[in-house]
Order: sequence, then structure tokens, then C-alpha cells
Amino acid sequence: MARPRPIEGLDAGQPYAEAAARIVAVRAAELAEHSRGVLDTGDIERVHDMRVASRRLRAALEIFEPCFPKRLFASALRDVKRVADALGERRDRDVAIVTLTEFGERMAMADRAGTASLVAELRREQADANEALAGLVTSEWLDGLSDRLGEVVAAAEGQA
Repeated sequence: MARPRPIEGLDAGQPYAEAAARIVAVRAAELAEHSRGVLDTGDIERVHDMRVASRRLRAALEIFEPCFPKRLFASALRDVKRVADALGERRDRDVAIVTLTEFGERMAMADRAGTASLVAELRREQADANEALAGLVTSEWLDGLSDRLGEVVAAAEGQA
């Protein structure tokens, strides 16, 4: 699992809104960084890392909600939740495929057809989830999210 980046320049004496701006900026950058290769179903850890990054970003937004204008906050949080949900749909299928595949390999040869058919269905669902995720990891969509999060950060910096 990808470790969170440290937040440079944080200290207990700084204004809450300044800390909010720094933390959200770093967590937003992490989300974008983890989007590279996330659609590759051969490396399911990329989805996991991006999902964790989305959860960290969501937590930061929610913790620091009082620092952000309601309209900007609501829009940014809605989009972070949207990408997190899509990542979760894909991740659920990834984990189920790995689990059932490993389970099937331990079964008697005559019984493997049942797990193989389940894995095939999960792969179809994985492809559907990947297709839904694809629109949320394009550079255009992520740039738009980054712009919205930048506005949230700027508003918090303005309060500090």
C-alpha cells in the first residue's frame, strides 16, 4: 500500500485553515498521482492505492469542512465520493476474483468449473466497473477535480 506523503510545514501554532489548505493540497495531488495505470486489471494494487488516496482526501475535506465555502466544498466532496465509489466497485471485483481463483486452485479438478464460471462473471463485472471508472480517471476529469480542489484550497488559504 502506498504510504501517505508527509505534509510539509505543519505545526500546532498555525491557523486551522492554513493546515486545511496544506493537507487537502497534498492529498489531492496523491489522488492524481495514483490514477496512472489504475485501469490495468493486471495490477489490482493500483486501484487499491488510488482508493486509499481518495479516502484520505475525503477524510481531510470532511475534517476541515468549516474552512471551505459551502458551494465549493459540496462540489469537490461530491466528486471525490464519486471517484471513490467507482474505485470501490472495481476493487470489490478485483478482490473477489483473486480470492475465488485461489480457492478454485485448491479444489478438486472436477469442482473447478463452478468457481471458474463465477470468476468469469466477476471479470465481466470488473470490466463494467472499469468502464465506469475510466471516465473518472481521464486527464480532463482529474484536471477539473484538481481545479475545484484548488479553489477549495485557495479559499482556505484566504481565511488563514
